[in-house]
Amino acid sequence: MILAFGAGWGFAAAAGAAGAYAAVALARARLSTPGLRSILLAAWVLHAIALGDGLMGEPARFGFAPSLSVTVWLVLTVYAIESRLFPQLHAHWGLAGLASAAVVLALVFPGSSYPAIASPWLPLHWALGIASYGLFAVAVVHGWLMSRSEQSMRKAAQTDAGVPLMTLERLTFRFVQAGFALLSATLLAGWFFAETFYGPQQAWKWNHKTIFSLLAWLTFAALLLGRARLGWRGRKAVRVLYLGAGLLLFGYAGSRFVLEVILGRV
Repeated sequence: MILAFGAGWGFAAAAGAAGAYAAVALARARLSTPGLRSILLAAWVLHAIALGDGLMGEPARFGFAPSLSVTVWLVLTVYAIESRLFPQLHAHWGLAGLASAAVVLALVFPGSSYPAIASPWLPLHWALGIASYGLFAVAVVHGWLMSRSEQSMRKAAQTDAGVPLMTLERLTFRFVQAGFALLSATLLAGWFFAETFYGPQQAWKWNHKTIFSLLAWLTFAALLLGRARLGWRGRKAVRVLYLGAGLLLFGYAGSRFVLEVILGRV
């Protein structure tokens, strides 16, 4: 296990972000809406500073925990924008708890160091992959809200999401479509330019990361095709979404977790 608990503004920002997120998650009932938003904004900014310290530091570091941390940050970014469009969304406390855990995890497991980058295009490749992670994570959150809304409707109870079911479904698939496009671009770039990105020793090869990522791509392709041709909706669609997201999670974060934590390779 690698510990990143050193001194510096990156650590201070991460600690502040984790604390602020935890405050929102644990004390939401005692905080006013303006207070919640202010604390979330402060946590979001501190989180971004901590991520920047890891990704743009000397040397840059990245791994399974930072990838999860970036993904959660992107989810919160999208949620903040959506909250302006749909004020009735009520998932901030759960996301805040998840973000706090992700920030702490990235502190404990900062990932591998990259003292030299083989290609100036490598950060763009990373950005595409991380963005696809984020969009699919947002889709999963919306799918969960959609499932809860559907269950509430079946029980004739008031829904917690506060957003019409059809709106949630439409938003969910929009994020799936956007994530699928970015994932496709990421895989194509890795297929054709792996040697350029990572050097001659890192050409495209069939490994756990590649296999799980391709399985995730096929799952999301089946989901979109099933919705367009077979009218997949509701529980079936959400289950396929969860399956694809799980495979994608294993594709990078899972394989890196095994290397960094279980095998101790960085």
